Amino acid sequence: MIKIGIAGFGTIGRVVARHIETSELPLTLAAVSAGDRGRAEAAMAALRTPVPILDTADLVAACDVIVDSAPTAAFHDIAETTLRAGKTLVTVSGAALMQWPEAVELARAHNGRIILATGALLGLDAVRAAAIGTIHSVTMVTRKPVKSLVKAEHVVRNNIDLSGLTAPLKIFEGTAREGAVAFPANVNVAAALGMAGVGPDRTQLEIWADPALERNTHRIVVDSDSARLELAIENVPTDENPGTGRITALSIVTALRDLVSPIRIGT
Repeated sequence: MIKIGIAGFGTIGRVVARHIETSELPLTLAAVSAGDRGRAEAAMAALRTPVPILDTADLVAACDVIVDSAPTAAFHDIAETTLRAGKTLVTVSGAALMQWPEAVELARAHNGRIILATGALLGLDAVRAAAIGTIHSVTMVTRKPVKSLVKAEHVVRNNIDLSGLTAPLKIFEGTAREGAVAFPANVNVAAALGMAGVGPDRTQLEIWADPALERNTHRIVVDSDSARLELAIENVPTDENPGTGRITALSIVTALRDLVSPIRIGT
């Protein structure tokens, strides 16, 4: 039985916890951590079997695998503690991981492991396969509802006024690496795409605020010597956080199942 700890018991963490509880695979939820203990205690009531709410160090000590579903700002502490302990980290924080490449060496040095879950990125397996050969170009255009971008750091820092927007507005154009710096909590898909393919500095990214949309959408074109991939994704947002798609938590659940399932579909 693999003991799972969830760092960050919010929108994503609660969904992961419920799926672990109902899984017939040898996975068990051992503990969680949370920035807001009061809210975490209230959310714990939804579980059939409540678990302890611990600080990061105690969470890592009590578990075999840590699921990072905390805010981006907490990623470094969670990841470092997990990897130094030689444990497995499952995360969708591609943007944070891309900005801290030393995490890979830390994992290697302490026999830890990092699993970047697919998140909302359709076709990640195909992009990774294409990267074994030669990828000529990767472009990604992300369009998001205005409500999911109004609090983004880049928008606030540059005083971009999205109120009363009546037509799509391009608010960013650059590389995936530059996008991760500008939107650390909004471009995990672009970061994962960059790391899977030609690298974040050669992955081109546009971000648009679109008042006509209700879903986060991504259009990706990968041109390589083995295939040309054109991917279109429309994510259904969660009720609690319009910037987070429902499929994000489910991709973490899938990654956990792959740890113990007798069959794995996809590379």
